[in-house]
Amino acid sequence: MSDSKDYQSLYEREKLKSAELAGRIAELEDKNQELQFKLDRIKNNPIWKASTPARNTMHWVIRQRDRIRNQGSLKGVVAKIKYKQIEKKAMTHYGTESFPSEETRKEQEQAVFEKMPMISILVPLYNTPEKFLRDMIESVLAQTYGNWQLCLADGSDAEHIDIVSTIVKEYQKNDKALKKENEGVKCKISYMKLSKNEGISGNTNHCLELAEGEYIGLFDHDDILHPEVLYWYVKAINEENADYIYCDETTFKGDDINKMITMHFKPDYAIDNLRANNYICHFSVFKRTLLDGTELFRTKFDGSQDHDMILRLTDRAEHIVHVPKLLYYWRSHAGSVASDISAKPYAIDAAKGAVADHLRRHGYDHFKITSTRAFETIFKITYEVIGTPKISIVIPNCEHADDLRRCITSIYEKSVYDEYEIIVVENNSKGSEIKQYYNELMTGALKSVVKVVDYNDYVKKNGNNTASSDKVPFNYSAIVNYGVANASGEYIILLNNDTQVITVNWMEELLMYAQRQDVGAVGAKLYFPDRKIQHAGVVLGLGAHRTAGHSHYGQAGMNLGYMGRLCYAQDVSAVTGACLMVSRQKYDEVGGFDEGFAVSLNDVDFCLKLREKGYLNVFTPFAELYHYESLSRGLDLEGENAKRYEKESEHFRTKWKKVLEKGDPYYNPNFSLDRSDFSLNIEDYSSLRTQ
Repeated sequence: MSDSKDYQSLYEREKLKSAELAGRIAELEDKNQELQFKLDRIKNNPIWKASTPARNTMHWVIRQRDRIRNQGSLKGVVAKIKYKQIEKKAMTHYGTESFPSEETRKEQEQAVFEKMPMISILVPLYNTPEKFLRDMIESVLAQTYGNWQLCLADGSDAEHIDIVSTIVKEYQKNDKALKKENEGVKCKISYMKLSKNEGISGNTNHCLELAEGEYIGLFDHDDILHPEVLYWYVKAINEENADYIYCDETTFKGDDINKMITMHFKPDYAIDNLRANNYICHFSVFKRTLLDGTELFRTKFDGSQDHDMILRLTDRAEHIVHVPKLLYYWRSHAGSVASDISAKPYAIDAAKGAVADHLRRHGYDHFKITSTRAFETIFKITYEVIGTPKISIVIPNCEHADDLRRCITSIYEKSVYDEYEIIVVENNSKGSEIKQYYNELMTGALKSVVKVVDYNDYVKKNGNNTASSDKVPFNYSAIVNYGVANASGEYIILLNNDTQVITVNWMEELLMYAQRQDVGAVGAKLYFPDRKIQHAGVVLGLGAHRTAGHSHYGQAGMNLGYMGRLCYAQDVSAVTGACLMVSRQKYDEVGGFDEGFAVSLNDVDFCLKLREKGYLNVFTPFAELYHYESLSRGLDLEGENAKRYEKESEHFRTKWKKVLEKGDPYYNPNFSLDRSDFSLNIEDYSSLRTQ
C-alpha cells in the first residue's frame, strides 16, 4: 500500500512539473506571436520602408563601433581587415601555386615505394560538358604517381552520348600511344557506354565493373584533382598502412580553381562529426577488400550515396588516414550540390536515411535525426536516454554567494531532468553571506537535493595541510576529487559556480552521450553574458603557451562556426571542466583529476587521460549555459597567477609532449595556433599575431 502511495505521489509531481513546463512553453509561444505581429506591423509601415537607407548607414556605423570594441582598438580593426586580405590572397597558395615544380614532379614520378598499388578512379558520366570532362580527365593524366586506372561509365542521353564518347575516345587513343611509347607505364582509361542512365549510384557501380586496382578512388565528373594527390595517398598506404584515405578540399567557381569560395580543412577521422555531417566527402580512396560482402553505392541512398558508403567502409577500415593537404577541387555550378543543396532536395532525405541505417547497425534505437540551422544535411542526432540514472552535480565554491545562488537556482528552475543531486564543495569561505546561503540550502526547499561538504575540514582532519596558516592551499583538482568522492550518482557533472543554465534539457543532452560506451567526457556550449562564445570545445596547442585553448572563442553566439561546427555535436580532444559530464565509472577508471595541476589545465589533462584509454570526448552545442568566466579565482594574466600558469603549462607540455607533437587530431595543421577562429596558418600573419 505504501508503494502505491509513493508511485501516486511521484506521478502527481511529474504531472505538475509537465504542466508547468507546458505552461512556460505556451507563454513563450504567445510572446513570440505577439512580437512577430508587432515586427510585421513595423516592417509594413511606409515610413519604415522609406527609412531603409538611413538605417543601413546607422547599422554600418554600429558594426564598426562594435568591431573596435571587440578588437580593443581601431588598430585591432585594421589588423583584422589586413588579416582577411592576407587570407584571401593566401587562397592561391592552395591553388595552382601549390602544383609541383618540374623538379618536384620529376622526384615524385621517380619515387619507388615498397607498395605501388594500382588505384582505379571511378567517374560516372552523365551529359558532362566538354570543358568539365577535359578538365577532369587531364587532372588524372597530370598525376605524379603513374599506376592508376580511370574507369568511366557513361549514362548520357541520346543528345550528349556521342559528344562525350568522342572526347573520351580521343584521350584513350593518346593513352594507348603513351603506353606503346613507354612499356612500363600502367595507366589506362577504361570506358563503358551504358544502355540507360542509372543515376549516380548505378553508374558508379558500373565503373567498378571496369576496375582492376587494389585501391578504389571516387571522383566526380565535373571536379579536378591536384597533381600530387595519388602520390600522397600512396605514401600514406606505405607509411601508415592506410586502407581508407581522404584529404582536404575546396569549392571553386567557374573555370579557375584559384577562385575559391570555401576551403574545407578537415579533422582526422571523427565518428560523431561524420554522423552529423559528411565532412570526409572528397577525395575518398580505399582498399578494395573493404567492399567484400557489401555494395559500393546503394541506389536507395542516391543523392547521399557517398555518405552512406563512407559510413559503411570506415566502419570496416582499420587504418583511416587523413592527408591534411588541399588536394581536391570541387566545382560549383548551376545544378551541383556544391552550389546549392536545394538543387537535389532528395539528398536531404537520403542523408538522414544513411545516418539512420548506420546508427541501427551500431545498436542504437529510438534516435531522432533533424536538420540544423547550419545546413539541411548537417544534423542533430538525439539519442535515447536509457533510464533515469542519478546525476551528481559537483560545484566547487569559495565565497561568491550571489554567483552560487544564480547557478543553483537556474539548475532547479530550468532543468526538466530531476534525478540529480548537487554537491557544493566549500573551500576557504569566511564571509557571513555565503554561510547564510549554505544554511538556507540545507534547511530550505532544496535540502533534499543539495549537500554542502567542506574540503578544508576534510584536509585538516586527515592531516594533509602542510601550510603554516589555517588556510588550506587552493587545489582545484583536489577539491573536485573530494566532491566526487561524496557523490552518489552514476554520472558526474563538474560545474563552475559562475555558470547559469539556459537549455531546459541540458542534462539530457549531455547524458545521451555520456551513456555511450565509447564516450568519456561531454562538454556544453558556454556563453559569456553578452552571448558570445566562451567554450565550444578545446584545441590542443592553441594559444601563446601552446597548451590548449577554446575554439571559436569570443565569436557571436549565433555564428554557425567554421563549416557549421557550432551547430552539431562533434569529437574534440577536450572540453572545459566548467561544465563537464562523465560517468562515475570512467572518472574512477582514469583516477579523477590529477592534483599536480592545482589550478589550470586539469580538465584538459583529465580529458586526455580518457582519450588515452580509448574514449571519445564530445562537445555538444545543444546543452547551453552562461559562464561568467573566472569570477571565482581571477584571470591568469599577470603576477603570481601568470607564474603559476606558466609552471603548470610546462608540466602539461612535458606530460603530454608526444600528444602535442602530433597535433590535435580534430584540428587541422593548416589552421593557425595563434587564433581561435580557424584562420589559416600563414607566415604573413606573424606581424598581426599580437592583435
